[in-house]
Amino acid sequence: MPLKPPPLDDRKYQDLVDQALARIPVHTPEWTSFGKSDPGVTLIEVFAFLTESLLYRAKQIPERNRIKFLSLLGVPLQPASAAIGLVALSNERGAPGVLYFGPGLEVRAGQVPFRTERGLEVMPVEAQIFIKQRVEPDRATKEHYELLYQSFKKDEPDADLGFYATAPFPPPSAGGLDLGSTLDRSIWIALLLREVDTPGKAEDLPDALTRARELLAGRTLNIGVVPALEDVGLRLAPGADTGTAGADTATWDFDVPKLPEGGLPTASKDRDAQYQTIASAPPPTRPAIFEVTLPSAAELAIWDDLKPLESGTRDFPPAIDDKKQKDRVITWLRIHPSVSPRGKVLWVGINAAAVSQRARAVNEPLPDGNGEPDQAATLSRAPVLPDNVRLTVDGEVWALTDDLLTAGPEVRVPDPRLPPGTPARPPRPSKAFQLDPEAGQIRFGDGLRGARPPRGARILVDYDHGVGRAGNVGAGAIKAGPALPAGVKVSNPVPTWSGADAETTSEGEKQVARWLQHRDRLVTVGDFEAITLRTPGVSVARVDVLPAFHPDFSLDEPGDAPGTVTLMVIPLYDPKSPDNPSADRAFLQAIADHLEPRRLVTTEVLLRGPTYRPIYVSIGIKLVAAGAGVADVIKAVEQAVRRFLSPLPEPGVVLDEQTALLQPGFTRQRRGWPLRQAVHGPEIAAAANRVDGVAWVNEVRLSDGGDAEDAPIPMKKLELPLLARLAVSVGQARPVKDLLGAKPGGTPPARKIVPVPVVPEDC
Repeated sequence: MPLKPPPLDDRKYQDLVDQALARIPVHTPEWTSFGKSDPGVTLIEVFAFLTESLLYRAKQIPERNRIKFLSLLGVPLQPASAAIGLVALSNERGAPGVLYFGPGLEVRAGQVPFRTERGLEVMPVEAQIFIKQRVEPDRATKEHYELLYQSFKKDEPDADLGFYATAPFPPPSAGGLDLGSTLDRSIWIALLLREVDTPGKAEDLPDALTRARELLAGRTLNIGVVPALEDVGLRLAPGADTGTAGADTATWDFDVPKLPEGGLPTASKDRDAQYQTIASAPPPTRPAIFEVTLPSAAELAIWDDLKPLESGTRDFPPAIDDKKQKDRVITWLRIHPSVSPRGKVLWVGINAAAVSQRARAVNEPLPDGNGEPDQAATLSRAPVLPDNVRLTVDGEVWALTDDLLTAGPEVRVPDPRLPPGTPARPPRPSKAFQLDPEAGQIRFGDGLRGARPPRGARILVDYDHGVGRAGNVGAGAIKAGPALPAGVKVSNPVPTWSGADAETTSEGEKQVARWLQHRDRLVTVGDFEAITLRTPGVSVARVDVLPAFHPDFSLDEPGDAPGTVTLMVIPLYDPKSPDNPSADRAFLQAIADHLEPRRLVTTEVLLRGPTYRPIYVSIGIKLVAAGAGVADVIKAVEQAVRRFLSPLPEPGVVLDEQTALLQPGFTRQRRGWPLRQAVHGPEIAAAANRVDGVAWVNEVRLSDGGDAEDAPIPMKKLELPLLARLAVSVGQARPVKDLLGAKPGGTPPARKIVPVPVVPEDC
C-alpha cells in the first residue's frame, strides 16, 4: 500500500460538536438550553460541518505532496512473497492409465490455493520406500544367522555379516534419515501393482505385472526429495548463479535391476545383484524433484530365480516379509549417492510436483483508457506476483517495465542532437506499464516516456496474487484439488515455506534514507547489511559483513581476498538450538535468492552460518552476606554468562536499517559476541560480578576441551563461542575436567560387510 502520513487532525463532526457544547458553560453560563431546536446549537452544528470539510482538505495537501515525492524517489514497499512447497499425487484407486497434469494444476489447503509449476505424469502404481536399517541382534540370534549363512562366509572369508531389518522410510516428523545409519547407504523404492489391479488368481499375477511394466516403459517418473543438509554455505560467483560452496563431482544415481542373460550364475559367489544407472544428478541442496525416465519393459523386470536364503542379501533389494506385498512388486528403484551425503533426508516420494501459493485472475477489466498522461488503475486483488502479469490494450500486449523513464516516446521523433546521417538508434518500446506489486497499482506513461492508452481503449489484465505468510501451511494441509479426477489424492509431505507478508508502512518509512543510499544495490558494507536484513520469508537476527575475506583461504583478518564478500548470518529462530541458532540450507538459500539480482556481477558473495566452538566454563562465587538466595543467585549468574557469550543481539535491540545508518557503530556493539574476539576468563568474571547477590568472583576456569584451564580461547574466522557446559559453585570453581566427561575411543578399521536380513520374531 502507498505510504500514509499521520493525520494533522483526526477529529470528526461529532467530536467538534461535543467539544463546542462542552465549552458553553465556561464562556456563556446563562446559556442553558442545548436541545437540537436551539438556534445556537444549530449554528454550532453548521460550523462543525464546515470545519470538518476544511480539516479534510488540509490533510490532503501534505499527503499528496508526500506521496508524490516518494513516488519520484522510487521508494517501494517490499512486496509479499509467495509460499512454495512440494506435493505428492497418488492414483491408487483412479483410472488405470497414466494421468498427465499440465502446469498450473490447482490444489488447495482449505481456502488457500496453490498451483503446480510444471506438468507431470502420475503413474497408476503404489510406492513403498524402504531402507536397510542396521540392527545388532543378541548373541544367540547372531550365532543362529552366522550358521544359517555359513555359505556366504565360505565364499568371502574376509567379510563380516552385516545384519539389517527392512524398515520403511521414516516420516519427516522423525527428523529425517541419516543415510550413514543404513547398511548400504541407499534408498529403495518399490513400485507395486495397485491392489485394485491385482488379480484374484495367483496364476494371473505375472501377466498383470507384465502389463504394468509395459505401461511404465519410457514414462517419466517424478521423484521428490527433501534434504536437511548440514550448513556448508552458499556461493554467489561473479557473473554466475547461486551454487554451493566447495561443490564437487558427487552424484545421486538412480538405478534399476540389470538381469544377466540366462539368469543368475550357478556359482554362489557370483550370484549378486547388478544394476544399471538410468539417471544421475548432483546431490540435492534444497527440496528437489528428479525427473527419471524409466527404461523399457524388459529392463524393469526383477529376479525370479533367487534361492530361499538369497532374498535381501548382498546387493539385492531389501527383503519384504509381507508375501502379498512382495508378489506385487513391479520393479525396484535404488537411489545410491556416490559419496556419503552431508546431513539427513527428510522425505522421498514419487509423483511429486513443486507448487507455489498463487491464485489466477484472468481478463480482469480495468477502466478504459482516457488518453491522459500518467493514467493509473488499481487491481482488485493484492498483493500481486509480478512474474505472470499480462496486460492488453485493445488486444495488444503491453510490456511490464521496472521504470517508465526507460520507456520510449509515444511518437518517435529524430534526435536533434545527432548530426545528419547518423544511424538511428533502436527504438525503445513505448507500450509499457509499471506495476506496484504490493499495492496492486498499474501506471502508464505520459506520452514522452511510455505510451498512453488511447481514449476508450479496452484494458484487460491477467495476473497471479497470493496471501503472503498465510501460505505457509503445515504438512498434510494440502489435500484437495477442484480439477483432480476421482481416485486421485494429493498431499504435501512437508510444510510449505518462503511465504511472507508485505512490508508495513512503518517498516517502509524506515527504508527511505537507506534506499536513497544503496538504491537496492550491494556496494558498501551498509548495503549488504541493510538489504540482507530485508530478506522476505526469513527472520534474520544478525548479519556480519566481511569484505575482502574468504573463510576457506584467507587469514584471520579480512582484506586479503579482493572481490570477495563473506556474509555471516544467523537466523532469529532455531527450534533445535534456540540459544545458538544455526543457518540451515533453506535459510541461506532464501538470502541467496534475494541477494543474487542485487549484487555487482564482479563480486563473489559467500553466505555462511557461524562455526560454533564449544567451551567449558566453571565459576566459583562469593555471595553477599545477607538476603540472597543461593539458588536464585546461581541461576542469575548462569543467565548472565549465557547472555554475555550469546551470538544473538540483546533482547529488545532492533537491528533496523535506519539505526545502522544514523549510528554506524550501534549494531556492531550490540549484535552478540563479536567475530575474532577471544574469550577471556576475566571478562566472564566481570559479567558474573555484575549480578545482584554476588559479592565477588573467586575463580573462573575456562577450557575448550584441552588440559589448560586459564588460557584465553581464541576465536578465528567465523567462530563463535558455544557454551557446552557451565558450572556455578559457591566457593571455589569445580575442575573443568569434571565437566568434560569421558572421551570417546578410536574407531577400528572397517571390514567388508555382507548384508543379510534379520526376520523379526512374531509374538
